[in-house]
Order: sequence, then structure tokens, then C-alpha cells
Amino acid sequence: MQIHIGNIIRDELRRQGHTNRWLAEQLDIDRRTLQRLYTKPSIDTQQLLRISKILGNNLFRHYSDLL
Repeated sequence: MQIHIGNIIRDELRRQGHTNRWLAEQLDIDRRTLQRLYTKPSIDTQQLLRISKILGNNLFRHYSDLL
């Protein structure tokens, strides 16, 4: 099974009812950069850790569920 973490992040953001603007501000990036992040099938672990903390959701579990 292939994981596309960008889609997972976008879906979790929507599930929580947050906006792209909100997450971009939390990450201190512009919305275009955030939109590019959504297209990535994988991202840097430090960035994923930061996003997980901001969203209050362990997004790494999507990978550990494959083990």
C-alpha cells in the first residue's frame, strides 16, 4: 500500500475544520508552499513531526500501520 502523506495532511486539516490559511500561518509558510506540500507523497520527518504536533495527531502512525 502506498502512502501519500500530503493527501493525509490535507484530509486531517479538513476533518478538524481548519483552513489552509490557518495551517500555513502555524507553519510560517505561504499558502502556495502549503499547496505544494499537499502534492508530495512524502515529506521530511522533521516537517511531519511539526505538522503532527500542530494538528495534535500522530501522522507517523500511517507508516507504522504498514508494518
